[in-house]
Amino acid sequence: MEIYDAVVIGAGQAGLSTSYQLRRLGVQHVVLDANAAPGGAWQHRWDSLSMDDVHGVADLPDSPAPGRGAAPANQVVPDWFAGYEAAHDLPVLRPVRVDDVTSEGDLLVVRSGGRTWRTRTLVNATGTWTSPFIPHYPGMATFRGEQLHASSYPGAAAFAGRRVLVVGGGASAVQLLGEIALVTNTLWVTRRPPVWRTSDFDPEAGRAAVALVEERVRRGLPPASVVSVTGLALREQERQAEQRGAYERRPMFERIEPDGVRWSDGTFEPVDVILWATGFRPAVAHLGPLRLRSRHGGIRLDGTTAVADPRVQLVGYGPSASTIGANRAGRAAAVAVHRRLERLVDGSAA
Repeated sequence: MEIYDAVVIGAGQAGLSTSYQLRRLGVQHVVLDANAAPGGAWQHRWDSLSMDDVHGVADLPDSPAPGRGAAPANQVVPDWFAGYEAAHDLPVLRPVRVDDVTSEGDLLVVRSGGRTWRTRTLVNATGTWTSPFIPHYPGMATFRGEQLHASSYPGAAAFAGRRVLVVGGGASAVQLLGEIALVTNTLWVTRRPPVWRTSDFDPEAGRAAVALVEERVRRGLPPASVVSVTGLALREQERQAEQRGAYERRPMFERIEPDGVRWSDGTFEPVDVILWATGFRPAVAHLGPLRLRSRHGGIRLDGTTAVADPRVQLVGYGPSASTIGANRAGRAAAVAVHRRLERLVDGSAA
C-alpha cells in the first residue's frame, strides 16, 4: 500500500498554500477535500456577499487575489481557487470527507468511508466553516419560529416582514444586521458589550491581535478568533442600518419561549426568527483519536506543529484562521514537514 510523505486535509486557502509549498519542496503528497468543487468555505457564503463586502482576501503563493467589485464572493474566489489548483497541478482529491485519523506505528492513517491513506506526516487545514457554534439556552426547543446559524444565511429578503433577533458580537452579526435591518425590524443581543474600533486597523494592530491568539495556542488554550481581539467597525454600507437603530445592542436574554425571548428582569420581546451569528469552532473532531488536546481544551502548537504529536501540522487554526495567516502557516507547515522527513531519512526524528 502506498505511503505518502504528507496528507493535507482541506483545500481552502490554507490547504492550497500548503500544497503549493510542499510541491515546491518536492514532498510527495495528496490533498483531501470534502467539497465536491474547488472553493473551500467561500463557495458556501451567502449570495449577497460581494467582493466589496469581504474583509480582504490575501494572495496565494504566486497568484494575486481577485480585486474588489460587485461580483459575488462565492463565485469569484472559488473560480480563483479552481484556476490555482489547475495552474499548479495540485494533487487534490474530492469529494473526500475524512472520518478520522489514527496512529499506526510510525505512520498516520487517514480514513474516509472505505478508503484509507497512510502517511508519514499530516497537515490539517479544515478551518472552521463546517463547525458552526450555537450556544444552548433554556427553551430553545420550544421556539415556534425559525432558528438558523449565520452559515445558513439565505439573504435579507428571506426575512422581510418577520421580526429578526440577531445573536452575536462579531463582524458577521454587524454585517448581517446591516442588510436585514433594511427590510424588516431587528433586535441585536450580545453576551458582552461590543467593542467598537475608533482607529484604523493598521499592520501594527494586526500583529498585536495575532500575537494574542498565538499566545493562547502556545499554552494549549482553545483559540480565540483574530477578529475577536480587533474590535468592530461599521462600513459605509452599514450606516443606513445604524440610522435605523440596528446597532442598539441589548444584553443576552435568559431564556427562549415559543414566541420570543425573555430577559431576567421579566422583559419579553416577540420574534419570528433567531439568527445565531455566534461563530465557529475549529473543525478538528476527526483528529480526536490522536489525543492532541491539552488539559486546557485546545491543541497546543509550536508554530504550526502539534506539540502532542510532531507528525501533525495545523494551519487555519488559531492565529492562522485568516487568509493572510493561512498563507504564512502553509509555508511554515510545509517547511516543518520537509525538515521532519529529512530527519526521518537521517534516523533522527522523534
